[in-house]
Amino acid sequence: MFATLEQLPPDPILGLSAAFREDPSPGKVDLSVGVYKDRAGNTPIMGAVREAEQALLASQATKVYLPAAGSPGFREAIYALVMGRQATDLRPRTAVLQAAGGCGALRLGAELVQRAQPGATILLGEPTWPNHGPLLSGGGLQLARHPYYDGATRSVVMQPVLDALAGAGPGTLVLLQASCHNPTGVDPSREQWERILEIVAARELVPFFDIAYQGLGDDPDADAWPIREAARRVPEMLVAVSSSKNFGLYRERTGALLVLAADPGRAAAIESHANKAARALYSMPPAHGALIVEKILTDPQREAAWRTELAGMCAHLGKLRSKLAEGIMAARPGYDATWITRQRGMFSLLGIAREDVTMLRERHHIYMGLDSRVNLAGLNEDNLPRVAALLAPLLPGA
Repeated sequence: MFATLEQLPPDPILGLSAAFREDPSPGKVDLSVGVYKDRAGNTPIMGAVREAEQALLASQATKVYLPAAGSPGFREAIYALVMGRQATDLRPRTAVLQAAGGCGALRLGAELVQRAQPGATILLGEPTWPNHGPLLSGGGLQLARHPYYDGATRSVVMQPVLDALAGAGPGTLVLLQASCHNPTGVDPSREQWERILEIVAARELVPFFDIAYQGLGDDPDADAWPIREAARRVPEMLVAVSSSKNFGLYRERTGALLVLAADPGRAAAIESHANKAARALYSMPPAHGALIVEKILTDPQREAAWRTELAGMCAHLGKLRSKLAEGIMAARPGYDATWITRQRGMFSLLGIAREDVTMLRERHHIYMGLDSRVNLAGLNEDNLPRVAALLAPLLPGA
């Protein structure tokens, strides 16, 4: 049966992680996989998460399945975290399903759209997270791509974005990263978001938001603002939510799919079809991470502690950006690296040549994607000066 299958090359990012682990060099630096790291280079369990998990273990009396749609308390809490003040008004029109991480939410959303509109098209800005395409097309969506980012100016290319939206037919989906764009770190400004959403609404397009880093670009409310603004303007949209980064629940696969419908009746129908799609994909969602998030967001003291800790993570990333820019400019007088400080979240797309990426890995044991996306959380006080000095002469531009 399997004689026709040939071994595939390693995943571009996960393969780098494996190579990094096997590298015996004491000076190796991992800037590849998108996980948060503290000053010691560890991916910690957040204090609020640890406390909530201990409370969960002490109180739970069963390991029975969750409902197909997920824990009711988690669903309400994650909905309120994303939608904010609009939560009460829009909740009757919104189907909310717990999913197996943000990836599971993206795939579940694609499967749901395929049931409603077979062969529907979704617009993806380029570049985007490499897994967006496989997850969405795997669920049956047709992919169409348009420019998003100009590496020369380190900015969003607004006119091509607006032109692509204006040329799309009604009912076309549009993938939008709400904050901390992966891989570039460059988000639209609020004025730019308003222009984007104005055309989305006028052309009757359907936003499909991916919010994987809420609270790591700014505070959670500011990072969710594009979603809340879209909800004021459009009758329908989808939102894939991940709790991996902002709760540090990477391997617990905790996420949710929110689907705004035109009316409560359609929201109920959507939820029923999403439940059926989830049943065919993975049957029941994992419980542990969702119940931890629920315990945090439904307890004012735990939520306050989590928000404080999350703000500290966000500030740490901002300091790393500043120090990296300073280090590059010190190593390359006359070069303006402040564009790094204007980006948000964990990632930056450096724009250095592929052969230089390979050279950095083979000669200096610095690991990043071939597209030169780096996870800044892999930097710390010990390795940052060396990394900055090595990157400085390789960066394009004057």
